[in-house]
This record gives sequence, C-alpha cells and structure tokens, in this order.
Amino acid sequence: MQRLDYLKETPSQTAGPYVHIGLTPNKLGNAGIYPADLGESPIRPGAKGERVTISGEVRDGAGMILRDTLIETWQADAAGIYPANDPRGAADPEVTGWARIIADFDTGEWTLRTIRPGRVPFPDGRLMAPHIALWIVARGINLGLQTRIYFEDEDNDSCPVLQRIEHRERVRTLIARKTAPGAYRFDVRLQGENETVFFDM
Repeated sequence: MQRLDYLKETPSQTAGPYVHIGLTPNKLGNAGIYPADLGESPIRPGAKGERVTISGEVRDGAGMILRDTLIETWQADAAGIYPANDPRGAADPEVTGWARIIADFDTGEWTLRTIRPGRVPFPDGRLMAPHIALWIVARGINLGLQTRIYFEDEDNDSCPVLQRIEHRERVRTLIARKTAPGAYRFDVRLQGENETVFFDM
C-alpha cells in the first residue's frame, strides 16, 4: 500500500495574468495561437429567441473594480434545453450555451450578448426561472466563484433555487436590472454591502 502522509497539499494561488494569456490570447493581441478564442459567444447566427445584452462590472469589498475579471457563462436555449443534456436532440443547434468573456482592462466593464434562456426543469419537475450561470475568476480569488443572473422582468418568485435563499433581501443581488429593451445591467459585489449571492456547486 502506498504511503501518502509525506505528500503536502499544493498551495492555492489567485488567478493571475496567465489566465488571460492561456484562455483569451486573441483578445490580448496574441494572435496566431488559436484562430479564435474559445467561447467567444454562446450563440451562432440563426439562434432562436430574444436577443439580450447584459453588461456589468465586478467590484471587491473595498469597492474597487476588478479589471482583470474573466467570466464563463452557461445557459439553456430559448426552450429551456441545455445543449449538452439533450438526449432527444431537441436543443437549438445554434446555441452552444457556453461563453468566455473578459472585462475591459481599462474600464472593468464586461458584456455578454446572447438570447434569453427558457425555463429549465428542476429535478422535482418545477421550472426554474430563466437564468444564466456564471463562473468568475480574477485577482484575489483563489477558487472560481459561481453565481447566477436572473431577469427582473421574469416571474422569479416561484423559482425553486431562489426560494432556497434564506435571507430573502439578498435575492435582489441575483437580478439583472432592465436598462432598455433587450438590455440589462448586472454588477457583482464580492464582499461587503450588497454582496452577491454565490453558490456552492
């Protein structure tokens, strides 16, 4: 039997500049590594559904904007079907459901252009409100943070995931505000007042 008591845990490290160099080289001006950065958009031309644009920024506990934020998003298509979980082949073929976006290095603003997702079934058959899942990394974050974007002009009250949040006043930190037709604002706060709800998934 192999002894493992002499092995030490590898130290964790915050996300640094190599995250962008390895994951989004074209956006950094390092063209030629990949023809295009993976995950440039969760949709392709011809995707069914309402086009929406979501913009925001990520701030730390002191209110500083994190300009090196990288976000991965996952979502269902307009019918509420995840392309990777579609045994019947009914998912929209023009919706990959996954994107990788980075914040502008000058302003810290990030933007996601996609379609509004449909309602996805919860394991007990209830329907979750339309949402987009986020995984966030940046300086100062040892492990990626997971949260969700919901839309203020949807019926979110019956969503089984949102119902599980004990401190009801914090649900608002997951709701994107409508700023114009098809446009929403979703800012993430990592700590302190108005801290965004994060999920352990």
